[in-house]
Amino acid sequence: MHTRRLFLNRLDPGQHEPEDAVVVIDVLRSFSTAAYALAAGASTIYPVETISAAFQLQRALPDALTTGAVGGGDPIPGFDFGNSPSALQGAKLAGRPLIQTTAAGVRGLLRFSSCRALFAGSLVLGRATAQVLLALQPAEVCFVITGEWVDRDGDEDIACADYMEALLRGEDPDPEVYAARVRNSDFGRRFQADSNANLPASDLSLCAHADRFDFALRATRSDGQLQLHRAQVNADRSHPGRS
Repeated sequence: MHTRRLFLNRLDPGQHEPEDAVVVIDVLRSFSTAAYALAAGASTIYPVETISAAFQLQRALPDALTTGAVGGGDPIPGFDFGNSPSALQGAKLAGRPLIQTTAAGVRGLLRFSSCRALFAGSLVLGRATAQVLLALQPAEVCFVITGEWVDRDGDEDIACADYMEALLRGEDPDPEVYAARVRNSDFGRRFQADSNANLPASDLSLCAHADRFDFALRATRSDGQLQLHRAQVNADRSHPGRS
């Protein structure tokens, strides 16, 4: 199995896209938020590119709730939730679909929707995602880093890719090493600064909790709409690292 990296904000529009397995990573916070939402009972997550598309889809799915953020993490007016795992963790979402739009992670998912297997990656899903990938046995896994911006090093996402790559190689890395990198990344330090109410330290703690969940987030397309669902491997299947 070969692995490679792509950085979302450096992509050439004419660049040849990966065709096998792709993991679009957004640790702070899109796909951590999505994981906590599914753990809270959400039935399906619908990633959409724009705010207007989110409201349009909500009209077609009146039971759906909305989550997302713009810019540096500010919540979207009229949405039910911001892009915050702290808010989603305790929410009553049983059976409710969730529509999500964010500037980085969701945009990346929509960019790579034609590959054979597409996943939304975060550190809370790191080991489970590696397990599902090993079960699929792709020839290549491409990790897409979304958190690198002009004022951010994106190391929270690079750390997650490093962790999953080590697991795919059959290693048993210490997840705390990678969790520390999430906390110490450029964006992670903004949560610790406690200077922005929309970037709470509680979110950072939840996003840096490696392997919190035992499922991966796989993206599939149905009726022209991308959807995120849980993906798991059977407990008796071989898998990397700790049990």
